Amino acid sequence: MIHDVCIGVGSNIAPRDSIAAAQVIMQQAFSGFRASQLVTTTPIGDSGQDDYLNGAFCIRTTWTEAQLTAWLKATETRLGRTRTTDRYGPRTIDLDVVVWDGKIRDDDFYGRDFLRKAVLEMLPNLQY
Repeated sequence: MIHDVCIGVGSNIAPRDSIAAAQVIMQQAFSGFRASQLVTTTPIGDSGQDDYLNGAFCIRTTWTEAQLTAWLKATETRLGRTRTTDRYGPRTIDLDVVVWDGKIRDDDFYGRDFLRKAVLEMLPNLQY
């Protein structure tokens, strides 16, 4: 079965380079790749960190959601993400499944306007 997936993407450590690197990796791994426009956002929590660059990628995959989520976490590590206890700390890349086959999987879709706009740019008919 082929799944249509929308993934939130964000970075505030070399954000243009980090997101471009993630895009290349995802384009090589999945079919139907599309990317939203990127927007600059202020960080949540620690105001001493740099602004974020955020957007969304859409892909098609035959993988399960668990397989894709594990692959996304491994890709984050590959691109230099260091996980800390600060959930909102700086990061080279953040990749999270937001929509899976038309169903919203990440509550941040509702609470983060920039994420919702990026997803709806690519999935304008999404019911939410």
